[in-house]
Amino acid sequence: MSVYLTGLLWVGGAAVIAAVLAYVIRKYGELEGRTANNEAAGQVFTLVGGLHAVLVAFVLIALFDAVTQAGDAAYREADGLVAATWASEALSPEAGQEVRQLSREYALTVINDEWPGMRAGTDFESDGWSQLNELRQVVARTPASDQWQVERKTEAANQLWKVYEARQARLDAAGSGVNTVVWFVLIAGSVLAVCLPLLFGGPRIRTHVLIVATFAATVTLLLYATYQLQNPFGGGADVSPEAFEAAVERFG
Repeated sequence: MSVYLTGLLWVGGAAVIAAVLAYVIRKYGELEGRTANNEAAGQVFTLVGGLHAVLVAFVLIALFDAVTQAGDAAYREADGLVAATWASEALSPEAGQEVRQLSREYALTVINDEWPGMRAGTDFESDGWSQLNELRQVVARTPASDQWQVERKTEAANQLWKVYEARQARLDAAGSGVNTVVWFVLIAGSVLAVCLPLLFGGPRIRTHVLIVATFAATVTLLLYATYQLQNPFGGGADVSPEAFEAAVERFG
């Protein structure tokens, strides 16, 4: 089932449930004093709803930034791998060929072994770190006969260090997400915020039901967006390994 259809079902279901609750409470609940309680209930709703809106906004902004950073880290990693390969080819044909082959194997490891686990949000086993260490050793033991080759060797080593840093950032992003405590606060705050309007009263029951349903749908939509964005490599974000696929094509 697609992300959009699933989201529509969640949002629509929450709106229907909230509308039914609002209708039942207004239809069969106690009416005396309900309109007079609007001011008190409205003040509490303003406080609870305002605090909840700040929390949801903070979490969503942090998740949007995490998705962007995860994509940037993947591109930095792949670009650094290509740059290190090009710099190594200036040292010797043998070293350049070996680095190119190891870089290609590393990129395929990321695509085939690591990305499915990151997308599923599960632990995975990979030879990525050992392959990067082997790349570093190849560059380190390759001799440089003149100043230009020394500069190329230094450039290759620097690019590999950038690959190390970007790889760590990518793995950290894959292991991140919304903390369990934060999820509890988000869900509990959403329930409280939706339940408070049920205490309101007014002359038109249809208008009240529509307001409660709309508010419940909005809150559910924000929670669904939070759920989809908590893993940058899966769900609605779905950062793809296209940077490494492009690198494999460059390596031939």
